[in-house]
Amino acid sequence: MLEVAALSSRYGRIPVLEAVDMVVRPGELVALVGANGAGKTTLLRTLSGVHPSCGGAVRFDGGDVTHATARHRVRIGIVQVPEGRQVFGPMSVEDNLRLGAFVRPVREIAHSLDRVFGLFPMLAQRRRSAAGTLSGGQQQMLAIGRALMTAPRLLLLDEPSMGLSPRIVADIFAIIRSLRSAATTILLVDQNARAALAIADRAYVLEVGRIALSGRGDELLDNPRVQQAYLGL
Repeated sequence: MLEVAALSSRYGRIPVLEAVDMVVRPGELVALVGANGAGKTTLLRTLSGVHPSCGGAVRFDGGDVTHATARHRVRIGIVQVPEGRQVFGPMSVEDNLRLGAFVRPVREIAHSLDRVFGLFPMLAQRRRSAAGTLSGGQQQMLAIGRALMTAPRLLLLDEPSMGLSPRIVADIFAIIRSLRSAATTILLVDQNARAALAIADRAYVLEVGRIALSGRGDELLDNPRVQQAYLGL
């Protein structure tokens, strides 16, 4: 579904990604782990079209989207849940969700709302509340729900567990597992490398803008280099 070939990106003159190669197949949950500053968020932003690339190629479902706008990528199914939630605080929960459906036909929005409210009953209970009054965990659920309103073919999740309590983190990862079980294709970046690798079909380790390791999630969990660098073992 997604093929990244020799992808490079920078901020000004500072290189951040250098010749990154990766693939994500339909229905897979692929994790991307690495230290802070390795370039994980930049990679997701480059894939979603928010940040430009300066070399290499991105292909989605066989088509070249290297220079496509973020809006076009959303329309063809590449949807990112950004780091830090970034919900629209003064707007209601339901309006945040409806905003996520801007690319969908009006006749499909009600069905999508029902699906999101079924997945996140708390959002249904707070549908009229301002998004800014939700807790951090509830806002993360809203951010994921807003992305699901677009009917994504590839869901990019950037640090969904950041700043959340262990109980809420467990809830978020349970939701991610359920999305994978429903055949949603996911590329997951999370600071909790152990949890991310434990649910991943495959994973990549990003070090200083380059792919250093790749393999099955369980293989990387047992890799001594990964254990020492990212799992505290």
